[in-house]
Amino acid sequence: MTEAHPELWPWLALAALGFYHGINPAMGWLFAVALGLHRKSQNVVLLSLVPIALGHAAAVAAMLAAVLMLGLVVDRVVVSRIAGVVLIGWAVWHALYGHRQRPLVGMQTGLIGLALWSFVMASAHGAGLMLVPVLLPLCASAAPASTLTADGAASLALLAIGVHTAAMLAAIAVISMAVYNWIGVGFLRRGWINLDLIWVGALLACGLALLV
Repeated sequence: MTEAHPELWPWLALAALGFYHGINPAMGWLFAVALGLHRKSQNVVLLSLVPIALGHAAAVAAMLAAVLMLGLVVDRVVVSRIAGVVLIGWAVWHALYGHRQRPLVGMQTGLIGLALWSFVMASAHGAGLMLVPVLLPLCASAAPASTLTADGAASLALLAIGVHTAAMLAAIAVISMAVYNWIGVGFLRRGWINLDLIWVGALLACGLALLV
């Protein structure tokens, strides 16, 4: 194994998390399909992907920006511990109350409303929080000092958001087109994996990993 291989894993993890978000109906593709069916247009499905991706990326960016700002004044180890506690707390909140969220917009919403919905959903799911355990090693490799620095960290964060969002957008596009044109939404009633439960487990695992 070459030394370049370990550096590839964080980027693969970012893409994998994006793919996971993409296949989760609660993160956008089901809404895009529903809008397309309501307005009887495949173009509406495709157009809906833009605000969904932008809202998701904005939510992730807001969280990562907060972490990077904290890292400028706090030791990286402390940042990791804080992120671990927050991840565990968010997992508990999501397990207890996440399923009680009510839709913020309806089938008559426009692109701005859909972007706002995507931002809120990504924030409520802790999408940005989940990227913190991946971002910290990337920033550590770029800035080996004990604290995070602005140079390099911000560009890495932007690139991380781009990779994550691109993977999510690709997954949503493929699934929404397949469901709209061939599969239909009826399969969700016949059986679907509880992705929220898996997400809670992932939040807990990452939080514990940061603490340990």
